Amino acid sequence: MIRYLLLLSTAIVIVLAGIQLSVFSATDSKYIPSDPDQAVATFAGGCFWCVEEAFEKVPGVVAVVSGYSGGKEIDPTYQQVAGGNTGHTEAVQVYYDPTVITYEGLLQALWRTANPTDAEGQYVDRGKQYRPAIFYHSEEEKQTAETSVAELEASGRYEDPLVIEIVPFKAFYEAEEYHQDYYKKNPLSYKFYTFNSGRYQFIEQVWGDDQEVDYSRYRPENRTGTSQEARGKVESQSTPVGGFNPSSFEKPDDRVLKAKLTKEQYNVTQKDGTEPPFKNEYNDEKRPGLYVDVVSGEPLFSSRDKYDSGTGWPSFTKPINPDSVVEHEDRSFFSVRTEIRSRYADSHLGHVFDDGPAPTGLRYCMNSAALRFIPLEDMEEQGYGALINVVEENARTAQ
Repeated sequence: MIRYLLLLSTAIVIVLAGIQLSVFSATDSKYIPSDPDQAVATFAGGCFWCVEEAFEKVPGVVAVVSGYSGGKEIDPTYQQVAGGNTGHTEAVQVYYDPTVITYEGLLQALWRTANPTDAEGQYVDRGKQYRPAIFYHSEEEKQTAETSVAELEASGRYEDPLVIEIVPFKAFYEAEEYHQDYYKKNPLSYKFYTFNSGRYQFIEQVWGDDQEVDYSRYRPENRTGTSQEARGKVESQSTPVGGFNPSSFEKPDDRVLKAKLTKEQYNVTQKDGTEPPFKNEYNDEKRPGLYVDVVSGEPLFSSRDKYDSGTGWPSFTKPINPDSVVEHEDRSFFSVRTEIRSRYADSHLGHVFDDGPAPTGLRYCMNSAALRFIPLEDMEEQGYGALINVVEENARTAQ
C-alpha cells in the first residue's frame, strides 16, 4: 500500500492512466553494459528499488537493473506482477566486473538488504511477488550460494531458519522505466517508503556493527585461504568446465559442511566412513550421466566407465581424469588398501582394487554419499556441457 500511494503521488499516475511505457527485452535493452567482459548475477530481496540501491554501492558493480524473474508470464508488467498471479518476484540483474568483486562478495550485499528467513514477502511488502531468491546462472554460483546460506545458518545470526530460494535462472524481464534508479529520481518518497518498510530496522537488528562489508576481502586475489601459489597450482591441474572452477573453489569449513551435508555424506567424506552396500543411492543407477564430488562439484566419474561389480557400491573402471583423484595408503582394518580422495575438496570417496574388468583391470569402489549424479540431459544446464560428449559416447554404446 505504501508503494502504491507513492506511485500515485509521482508521474507514475500518467502510466496508470493509460500511457504505455516500453518494456525492454534482453536484446534491445538500453541498461545492459556493452562490455562483454562483465559478469551477470540475478537476485531478489523484496522491493527492487531497495535492492538496486544496495548493489549499486558495491565496488566492481557496473550496473543494476530492476525487473521480474521466477515466473512463467512473458514480459509481465508491474501491475501484473504486483497482482501476484504471474509467479514472478521483483528482482535485480547485477552486472559486475569479476576482476574486482567475486560472486561471494555480491552475496554479502544481498544478506545485508534481504531477509532470507521470510519466503512470503519482504518486510512491509507481502506476497510471493516479493519473495527473496537467488537465481543461479551456473553450477558454481549454485554451490557458492548454498555454501553461503549454510554458513549463515550455522552462524546463528538469524532466529528463524533460512528459506531463501536457490533456483536456476530462466529469464529476466526489465521493469518499466520509472522503476529504474527510483531511489535517485524520487529521493523523498523513497526515503519515506524505506523508513516505513521495516527493512533497515531489521538489518540493523540482525547485523549491527557488521552491516558494513569490507569488500576488499572479496576481490578475486584476496579469497580467504587461497594463496596466489595455491591458485596457480590448482589452475595448472584442471580446466574449468563451468560447473566447477578449480581456481575459485574454496572448501567450506567444518561448521558449514555439517550444515550443508547429510549426516551420512559428512561421515563418509569428512570422517572416511563407508555406507552400507546395496542400500545406497547410486549402486543401481543405470542412466547416462556424470558423477561429481558432493562437496565441490568437481567431475570425477562418467557413466561410461561404470559397471555392476556385485559388491553393492557404485564401481568404475577409471576416473574421468587421472588427476581428478588422489591415492593414499590406507592401513585401517588390519589391511593395506588404496584410498581414493577427490583432489580439490579432499573428500574420502572410497578405494581402488585390482580386480576390475578390462581395459584397466581396476575397480574404483565408491560411496554414493560422496557423489552427486547429474543426468546427461541436465549436464548443460548445470554447467558441465564440456563433458557431454564423453557421456553421450557411453549412451550411444549402450543403445
